Amino acid sequence: MEADYVIVGAGSAGCALAYRLSEAGRSVIVVEYGGTDAGPFIQMPGALSYPMNMRRYDWGYATEPEPHMNNRRMAVPRGKVIGGSSSINGMIYVRGHARDFDHWAETGATGWGYADVLPYFQRAEHWHSGGHGGDPEWRGKSGPLHITRGPRLNPLTRAFVEAGREAGYPVTGDYNGRQQEGFGPFDMTVWRGRRWSAANAYLRPALKRPNCTLVRARVLRVAIRDGRAIGVEIARGRGAEPEVIAARAEVIVAASAINSPQLLMLSGIGPAAHLIAHGIGVVADRPGVGQNLQDHLEVYVQQAAIKPVSLFRYWNLLGKAYVGARWLLTRTGPGASNQFESAGFIRSRAGVDYPDIQFHFLPIAVRYDGSVAAEGHGFQAHVGPMRSPSRGEVTLRSADPLEAPRILFNYMSTEQDWDDFRTAIRLTREIIAQPAFAPYRGHEIQPGAAAQSNAALDDFIREHAESAYHPCGTCRMGRADDPMAVVDPETRVIGVEGLRVADSSIFPRITNGNLNAPSIMVGEKAADHVLGKSPLPPSNAEPWIHPQWQTQQR
Repeated sequence: MEADYVIVGAGSAGCALAYRLSEAGRSVIVVEYGGTDAGPFIQMPGALSYPMNMRRYDWGYATEPEPHMNNRRMAVPRGKVIGGSSSINGMIYVRGHARDFDHWAETGATGWGYADVLPYFQRAEHWHSGGHGGDPEWRGKSGPLHITRGPRLNPLTRAFVEAGREAGYPVTGDYNGRQQEGFGPFDMTVWRGRRWSAANAYLRPALKRPNCTLVRARVLRVAIRDGRAIGVEIARGRGAEPEVIAARAEVIVAASAINSPQLLMLSGIGPAAHLIAHGIGVVADRPGVGQNLQDHLEVYVQQAAIKPVSLFRYWNLLGKAYVGARWLLTRTGPGASNQFESAGFIRSRAGVDYPDIQFHFLPIAVRYDGSVAAEGHGFQAHVGPMRSPSRGEVTLRSADPLEAPRILFNYMSTEQDWDDFRTAIRLTREIIAQPAFAPYRGHEIQPGAAAQSNAALDDFIREHAESAYHPCGTCRMGRADDPMAVVDPETRVIGVEGLRVADSSIFPRITNGNLNAPSIMVGEKAADHVLGKSPLPPSNAEPWIHPQWQTQQR
């Protein structure tokens, strides 16, 4: 079995690559271990807490004991299904801030500044404002990826934006447009009441073409001969005989920030001493493979509500049956939204030039695992810093491709992490204390009124902070002469011919907000590099930066 291009992973970037390469007339084989995304647990936006907690759809990874987090082993959900993590995520669409990509370019990812990547975001998007304003000239109108906004019918959702305004922050009509900073409506990858994953947007249309094929199998390693990738070695089931799928042109690894570095190391590409210790022959000594692991941590600041206005009224068997039945019959109602309908991006202090704190507002007090606060009606703001200086790693546990890698984020390993998190919690409390919430505000569920001192907040963070599920950075993009870079700015693996990596693992530094949008952008832009096409003309759009950022926090 062979094709021009073999793509490893049908996730956010892999699906975009399959679509663009097959669109250009090239033959493509996509190899994906995960199964179908059919069924309401994935396709119903309101059911988002289910798929990431189901081993059928999730790889089930966990960290090593995190030394600064009470040695907790923390969940690392990754999509084991077509669409990858875009099929199990919260469907929140955030491009990142312009300065994120300018930083990429400044640190060696030439051609990946904001002016360069904005046209690829626009090419991906089919944006619908939903009557909530926005910046149409900054958005795409005809791409495969439908971007919509929730109806914001819940009064708590609207109160959150108003509270941000009352606290002195700007209101932004489109944080993915000219001005990220401020409070406003969230964008989501939902279309006509259905999760609009990378599988729905890109892979299914690509598979309708005769030159694109999906193979369900486990990739064991990249097959490399004389320094060139010639295909991938796969197993179609446990105990099955390995076989090779040949790539006439290139192999493109798009398997996630966890699985991509693991696959490179299993294939002999990585830190030489680490590979040798596991009995793996060294093809290319790239010490950066698996390093530079980054993520966003967040806590839930939860507040009781004194009026029955939250989504808690659906948090029972009858309520869930109503939501599910309405969605199945009409694709409308609470099940047709991810319920993250209001957002906030602020700066933690004067002297920070663009937002470094993100809010997700939810009009119920719950956790991603579905457990709900005992108090009943309530609401919460998910909050966390965006640019932690902490770095972790993904390393091999053994040379067995079926054994999960070791994952250590090294969360909260610097004093800046603690300072930033305390600030984020205190600023959140200030926002919730504004008059807009007065008709609804009860007592603080967590951290709780008693948690005021630095030590008390640190204890809360240590015990309750959770991943926002945004791992990235483990195959960092940079200059070819950078010893810690894994891929060059055209996504080619340095030291191996015919091999690229294109997913969130190539991010030099984590972007502001959720990572699905920039991961898809990487697939879009990498496709042009693979095809040898001239990049899209750069944009001359100038993003908004607070004019007094050096002296004002808001």
